[in-house]
Amino acid sequence: MKPEWLTIKPASTEKYSKIKDTVGALGLHTVCVEAKCPNITDCWSIGTATFMILGDLCTRGCRFCSISKMAKGAGIDHSEPSKLALAIREWGLDYVVITSVCRDDLPDQGAGHFANCIREIKMENPNTTVELLIPDFKGSRECLATVAAAKPDVIGHNIETVERLSPKVRDGRAKYSQSLAVLKVIKGIDSRIYTKSAIMLGLGETEDEITQSMTDLRNVGVDFLAIGQYLRPTKSQIGVQEYIKPEMFAYLKEKALKLGFLYVASGPFVRSSYKAGEFFIKRLVNGSSAIC
Repeated sequence: MKPEWLTIKPASTEKYSKIKDTVGALGLHTVCVEAKCPNITDCWSIGTATFMILGDLCTRGCRFCSISKMAKGAGIDHSEPSKLALAIREWGLDYVVITSVCRDDLPDQGAGHFANCIREIKMENPNTTVELLIPDFKGSRECLATVAAAKPDVIGHNIETVERLSPKVRDGRAKYSQSLAVLKVIKGIDSRIYTKSAIMLGLGETEDEITQSMTDLRNVGVDFLAIGQYLRPTKSQIGVQEYIKPEMFAYLKEKALKLGFLYVASGPFVRSSYKAGEFFIKRLVNGSSAIC
């Protein structure tokens, strides 16, 4: 049974309805809907959404994720970059997050489409800060360089869980060491790009393993970290082993900050693109003082 602190209070629905209508009208996808994120009403009500490009079929089968899986994804909508730019302009967003399903079936795994989306958004919305949440691209430096060349402000890639649990929780192709290597390569390509990662708790990890994962991320130069509670989207996904108390999230945040992360968002409902982190990251990317 879920504890009492895992309850979200409904927020105003005016902006929620506007975003929902626009997403539907333009045929766009959001990870908020596809992954059944618990923050959807809260985030959409303040005008924050995480767009999901390259369709809604993932070529990988991570055991925590509810997004539909197929060996081959849908055809690419080449008008998607312009649709994204239009939606962002209509909502007046100054910070957006773009993620995608994995597209191992494509020659460049979707890297070129990511780059096109960034360029179109920046052209139509020059003052908008763009954060990406990317797949691992099988560790391809060429794909990562293609994305980085389009000049996003933040690139995130999630390790999801501790090293011991990674084979049990993630698709077999999504290796813990490869995810760390991806984050390291991004920094090597362009050190001006802020990097970000996220870890879910409640899957059976120990505190020592969490600390090791945070240390591993800092050792490859990751700037921002999100720590949240794993919540089983449907009965088809891997089960929750433990509900972590808010006090533990606060403790881990302090521990992570001492390791040198520029910002840490830590709490039961925190996800990699949760709004609190976005507000901070925007200030930091734009040269304002850091506030944790």
